[in-house]
Amino acid sequence: MLTDLKQEFSTTELFSLESETLNRVTSIALAGLQKMYCKKTHRFAFTLRKSEIDKLCCIGESMRYGAIVVIGARYLPENLQQDLFAGETAKQFCSRLIEDIDAVTNLGDVALITWAAAELKHPKLEVAVNRIREMSGANCPCPTVEAAWVLSALSVANDQLDVSNEILQAKQWLIGCIDLSAGIFAHHTDQSKSLGGRSHVSCFADQVYPIQALAKYHQAVGDNESLNAATVCAERICKLQGDAGQWWWHYDVRTGNVIEGYPVYSVHQDSMGPMALLDLQEAGGPCFDKAIELSLQWLNNAPEIGSSLIDEENSVIWRKVARAEPKKATRFIRAAATRAHPNLKMRWLDSVFRPTVIDYECRPYHLGWILYTWLRRREQ
Repeated sequence: MLTDLKQEFSTTELFSLESETLNRVTSIALAGLQKMYCKKTHRFAFTLRKSEIDKLCCIGESMRYGAIVVIGARYLPENLQQDLFAGETAKQFCSRLIEDIDAVTNLGDVALITWAAAELKHPKLEVAVNRIREMSGANCPCPTVEAAWVLSALSVANDQLDVSNEILQAKQWLIGCIDLSAGIFAHHTDQSKSLGGRSHVSCFADQVYPIQALAKYHQAVGDNESLNAATVCAERICKLQGDAGQWWWHYDVRTGNVIEGYPVYSVHQDSMGPMALLDLQEAGGPCFDKAIELSLQWLNNAPEIGSSLIDEENSVIWRKVARAEPKKATRFIRAAATRAHPNLKMRWLDSVFRPTVIDYECRPYHLGWILYTWLRRREQ
């Protein structure tokens, strides 16, 4: 079956120059996720990490990451779903997530479970949506990423349930946290909730999940304001993309400029960045094929390390390329400097703390987003 998946990618017209990369990362996603599943607890690990003696160890567990895996795995044939979930299908695994949803206290986790249920047209979708209804008043304003997941979940559920009030509220949360002149979403839907000296800082995830959510909302209800906001942000992050295809990490919500580029995360390169841009194009937004190809090319050969983060021998894609620095020093220094003055770049930091460190860690949500980003487009 993996051979069949490779053949489908090799014949598709979608990013033909990078079809080999898509073959590699989707095959790794399938094999790697099986390593990250704990049959005793029926949960996915929080992370898979390489130890000092080169042994791969699963650490912790995450309901959130399990929900993301379901969102991607639902596009697999049933027999491959059963390989991932130790004999269960994605729908059966999702059923157990919904059974536990009343005990979940994080709005983002609830939103992802709801999104998974909506993708699967699960008969208990309304149970998950009701949990969003219960939590949204108490938990909002909320982090931008969580608001985006709520909007994506409700947009997918929109043709199955009446969520008209909730979906409009979620859309307004997101629209309220972007200054279109800068083109960058804030880290929190209420910027007063952001941490003091870092209130002007937002990250790449704060951009891609809203782009995706607003695109899905436009598809669900037809809303040009949402499509415009998503397009403005997408154009901005593509304009700022590194010459080698890097998606940078921290942005200034006041100016729309990059504050600090590193770490560069592999999940941004092979799934989250392309995922948001493709969903936007699917909703009627612009085509960003060149940015997506560059994104994938960086994954194949990151110039910072002169090699790739793809490790086929271990069936993982290592997490990031980071600076050789003590305790995220560059990010904090640049956040403080740009807080004092937006144009204070502290460029000397680039020569002192070079991006040469590989983070030997891989998380299930990364591999889940790979499945969602690429496999679903073979159905279209």
